[in-house]
Parts: sequence; structure tokens; C-alpha cells
Amino acid sequence: QVQLVESGGGLVQTGGSLRLSCAVSGRIFRSYTMGWFRQAPGKEREFVATITGSGTITYYADSVKGRFTISRDNAKNTVYLQMNSLKPEDTAVYYCAAVQGYSGGAYDAESRYDYWGQGTQVTVSS
Repeated sequence: QVQLVESGGGLVQTGGSLRLSCAVSGRIFRSYTMGWFRQAPGKEREFVATITGSGTITYYADSVKGRFTISRDNAKNTVYLQMNSLKPEDTAVYYCAAVQGYSGGAYDAESRYDYWGQGTQVTVSS
């Protein structure tokens, strides 16, 4: 069973930065495509970013492109989401997700993923 644990959320002012981490159990982390999603109050969960197992392919939602960076350290079984120039509309619970392998495309749908973390709250004050 693969387990994902997010951390790094918190309260930050507009324009500030946070780095989220997602630690993943398992010995074949490098084979997993990883994604970040978020869910704001009263809204559906939405795609944020994807990174393939090798880290060579990434995708971003238009709303975060140029501000957020997804990365991974396969030696540490961890995926990161560096969030800069934060806006109040970035306020949400952020979830990481994992699926073994990669067959092309952005993996921007929740249904592409098999494993989910419990989420970490990010609040951006205006």
C-alpha cells in the first residue's frame, strides 16, 4: 500500500511563498507520476501540477503557471510544490496524488490517480 503525507501548508500573506512536501512510502517511488490538486471551500477539487517519475516532464494549470514549480527528489521519495507570488485565490486544501507509470498527457484528472494524501491547508491573506 502506498501512503502519501503532505506537509508545509500554513498561513501566508499575499505575495508570499510556501513550499509543500509530499512524502511517499514505497520502494518504487521513481516509477510514480505525481500530481498536486487543490480544493477551495465550496469548490470542486482542481488540478495544479504533474511531474513524471524521472522529473523530466511537468504540466501546470494555467492559473499557477509561472508562479508554482513542481519537483521531486527520488532519493527522498518526496515531491514538492514551490508556490511563489501567492494570491488569496490560492487558498485551498492541497493534495498530492500518485499513480504508477506514465502513458502520456497532463494527468490533470483525478481519475488518473490511485493514491491520495490527506491534504494540507494553505491560506493566503489579503
